[in-house]
Amino acid sequence: MTAPDLVALYVPGDRPALFDKALASPADVVILDLEDAVPASGKDTARAAVASWLASLSDRARISVRVNGGSSADLAVLAGLPGLHSVRVPKTESAADVERVVAVLGPVPVHALLESAAGIEAAAAIARAPQVAALALGEADLRSDLGVTSDDGLVWARSRVVVAARAAGLPAPMMSAWTDLADAEGLVASCRAGRAMGFLGRTAVHPKQIASILTGFTPAPEEVAAAQALLDSLAAAEAGGRAVAVTASGRMVDPAMIRGAERVLAVHAHVRRSPGAAA
Repeated sequence: MTAPDLVALYVPGDRPALFDKALASPADVVILDLEDAVPASGKDTARAAVASWLASLSDRARISVRVNGGSSADLAVLAGLPGLHSVRVPKTESAADVERVVAVLGPVPVHALLESAAGIEAAAAIARAPQVAALALGEADLRSDLGVTSDDGLVWARSRVVVAARAAGLPAPMMSAWTDLADAEGLVASCRAGRAMGFLGRTAVHPKQIASILTGFTPAPEEVAAAQALLDSLAAAEAGGRAVAVTASGRMVDPAMIRGAERVLAVHAHVRRSPGAAA
């Protein structure tokens, strides 16, 4: 199984001094932000800084750009850049929103951010739109749109996005950013809860959050052992011409459980390799 991206680090597009530092961080993806992190007065400066920096790179495999929803100026700047890796499109509410981006940028992977009731309702159609590579929630805007004041009010929307992504064959969605930089324990707990709901990975707004995110998505040792035992049992059963196996602990398993076990082992291996993992 391909190693998953677990951390995507946002960097304000109007602060080019931070770009190289972000790229040197343990984050799997660096998101150059032209939207919320940049004031209206700094949009032109941010576009120029992002375009200049991207043009200077030989390898953009870890770089994504979050554009302003519906901004033709953002798209016009990015359209001229060779090798653009991906774009994050906020406030996506329909497949047509994605199509308008693709019409300008061409075959660039699109990460569609769902931040309104309309976006959640259209999640399945958006997930299947051409060039959509991932879905994600923008929970701050979604809370405002729904009038939600607690996490309980977002449970259905979160599950809806997880299901829509899976049904379309997309990767598990990343979680929205955790904005309380002082609450590392809360971030870890939130990541663990998100992982239990089917999310994988999270966006970060500061490098100090990377270790907490990795910790929150790290499978427990017993999970890793159980996943390996499951795969070993199925391999032995297959070698013996059987479709169903029984692990040493007495648990019956079948090939339908392979994907979950492989995901656990892939995440475990990824975290072990990451220099940002907590000791």
